[in-house]
Amino acid sequence: MPTKVYSAAIVGLDAAPIEVEVDISGGLPKVIIVGLPDTAVQEARERVKSAIKNSNSIFPPSRVAVNLAPADIPKNGTHYDLPIALSIMLNSGQVFFEPKGKLFIGELALDGTVRSVVGVLPILLMAKQQGFKTVFVPEPNGKEASLVSGIKIIPVKNLLQLVGYLQGLIKIRPIPQMDWLQVLSNAESGFDMKLIRGQEAAKRALEIAAAGGHNILLSGPPGTGKTLLAKSLPSILPKPTVDEVLEITKIYSVAGLLNLSKTLITSRPFRHPHHTSSAVSLVGGGSTPKPGEISLAHRGVLFLDEFPEFGRSVLENLRQPLEDGVVTVARAQATITFPAAFTLIAAQNPCPCGFFGDKERTCACSPAQVMKYHKKVSGPLLDRIDICIEVGRIEYEKLSSEADGEDSVSIQQRVQKTRDIQTERFKNFFHINTNSEMGIKEIREFCGIGELEKELLKAAVIKMHLSARSYHRILKLARTIADLAGDDHISTTHLAEALQYRPKTE
Repeated sequence: MPTKVYSAAIVGLDAAPIEVEVDISGGLPKVIIVGLPDTAVQEARERVKSAIKNSNSIFPPSRVAVNLAPADIPKNGTHYDLPIALSIMLNSGQVFFEPKGKLFIGELALDGTVRSVVGVLPILLMAKQQGFKTVFVPEPNGKEASLVSGIKIIPVKNLLQLVGYLQGLIKIRPIPQMDWLQVLSNAESGFDMKLIRGQEAAKRALEIAAAGGHNILLSGPPGTGKTLLAKSLPSILPKPTVDEVLEITKIYSVAGLLNLSKTLITSRPFRHPHHTSSAVSLVGGGSTPKPGEISLAHRGVLFLDEFPEFGRSVLENLRQPLEDGVVTVARAQATITFPAAFTLIAAQNPCPCGFFGDKERTCACSPAQVMKYHKKVSGPLLDRIDICIEVGRIEYEKLSSEADGEDSVSIQQRVQKTRDIQTERFKNFFHINTNSEMGIKEIREFCGIGELEKELLKAAVIKMHLSARSYHRILKLARTIADLAGDDHISTTHLAEALQYRPKTE
């Protein structure tokens, strides 16, 4: 009679319960695994066979059929080793326990040691939602597993230890829940705004971008501090909430980017892909879709240095995520939607040589070269960037000054206060956290303006040839500027500042 134990499959960033069924019957010794297994799952036959033999047990010398149900979900990864081994031992009468309410994950070494696997966090969240009482995880994944409360989590060293526990011969202490307050208070950034000399306009633009989650483009000659400004942005962003930490860590867990020393992402991510990156590495994909750089930057910062040097087709892939906050990857096996609510910081030189418009250096580029360079970034993509700021050359007096500017902690406090205003504003709106995520309906409700402001905006739309998207983005940006100032209503001052951040080419 078949036996059944429970495991899980990773589907995008989520997990689904999987029944591992085993039936041992007469015939020549052979292990058959069905249920859309990939190569790693198929290879479990040899790992499981050796692990059972080296754990003082006997592998059945007959035909063993393993079914991973439901059969229409692709099975990937090595975490099915442990439930397959237990189901075989349960069916052959070498271990006795009640599988109901228990979920098992873990890769087996040939000697029976249980090795770490990826995707533990989404599996545990699914198990809690589905009503499982106990989850057995590899001991190295214990820290990641401690993120989830309300469920009993048992760390497993090896197959022999697990068999002893299931039969009541030994005890294993469950993993205690992580102390969230201590974890979040220890999250720090390695950069500080006070170390940046000059560039007050750029710092102000970064503060607005951080307060409302707006995208920003830094343009200026080489060596003026564009990269340092971008890397300092995470230091003024609000500390992530518990839900955001879980959300970010879940993405990194599925991507296999967590390790034994860092199993929790406590700070907002900062991703800095090289300009030679492919479209798949940026948006995600592969035969089994995995999250790309824009999803790894979720709730954090995506920094694209040398913006025009990225392939045009690569940059065009950013258009949907910048608008919707998600990216949908369609492949033959599956169509997966990954979250991509990131703040984009792009940096570029004004021309190929970098000195177009510089007062001290002469530009060596022809007008055609400058025009070609700027056309590498399309108008529709530039239209999705809220803030464009010039980062000019720093004067010697400011560069050599010993006086520090305003530190990141002070700026972060203002940003946090502004984010708190937005949290209260959008408390009844699902999936909206910042002003930049507002749709047209929310813009009409929260970005109302008076007659003077309408006249100013009308003149700007006509003179600057603004698109409908630009019009709405200006209102959202003005809303953030008003929030920073503590004003309930958008005034002409807020609108004027928002308008000056539009690209000068419009």
